[in-house]
Amino acid sequence: MPIEPGQIYRSVDRRGGPAIRIERYTSGHAHAWIVDAHTGKRARWILVSTLHDSPTTRGGKTRLTGYVLERP
Repeated sequence: MPIEPGQIYRSVDRRGGPAIRIERYTSGHAHAWIVDAHTGKRARWILVSTLHDSPTTRGGKTRLTGYVLERP
């Protein structure tokens, strides 16, 4: 699924972490501008390589790092 503004991702880290919302992204770029999904604060850039469609890898293992799509 392509990355689009408004999508919400959750952290796959076992320690938890904030859900994030994509605010701006230009197709083909390496970074997306994100904010905290609940408050809209803590705006920052994030590498799009850390955003995933599935909580599992191609090999079927659970992801340990990054963010997984929660709501398109």
